[in-house]
Order: sequence, then C-alpha cells, then structure tokens
Amino acid sequence: MIHALKTAPVHFEASAAGVKGFEVRKNDRPYSRGDYVALNEWNGEKYTGKCTLHKIVYILSNTEYCKEGYVILGLEPCAIRTRGETQEPIPCNREVPVIVEGKGI
Repeated sequence: MIHALKTAPVHFEASAAGVKGFEVRKNDRPYSRGDYVALNEWNGEKYTGKCTLHKIVYILSNTEYCKEGYVILGLEPCAIRTRGETQEPIPCNREVPVIVEGKGI
C-alpha cells in the first residue's frame, strides 16, 4: 500500500536529502511494515510538485515513547523511475555501522 502524505518544505527537504529517516504521524491510517509513504511537499497553500517515496521499515506506537494516537515511522528511501529508465545507485553518506554476524560492529 502507498500512503500519500503532505509534508512541509523543511521536513520534505530533510527527507529528500536522506538526513531524516523517520516521520511522526497521526495513527489514522493502516500503516504496516513494508508499505510505502509518498511524501508530497505542501507549502501551506498548494502542492509544489515535489515528491519522494520511502518504504516503511519500522513502526513505533508505544505510548511510552510517542504521544497516544501517533506513530513514528522508520523510513528507507526508494528510487522512483519511469518504465525503461535506468539510474545509478544513490550513495548513502550516513555513517551507519555494519554488523557482521559473529564479528560485532
């Protein structure tokens, strides 16, 4: 399932740049791990035409960590391509530790 969501420009830019890997949202949709979120930039009056696609990889709804009725969605960016278009992989410059089984970090 793809959930189309409005996003303010400041949050959209951080998500599009790969800096913000989460969304805090009202839990008013049937979000599920493996679903997709289409973040559509909204400037308060209209859509700007900018959009990014992210896969939901984690959902936190525990009221110990977030307000009741809200969820925190862990997101992973996805490439958007048209039919037949090829694209080089986008490098990820985030310092993420790699865990190899039996070797730790």
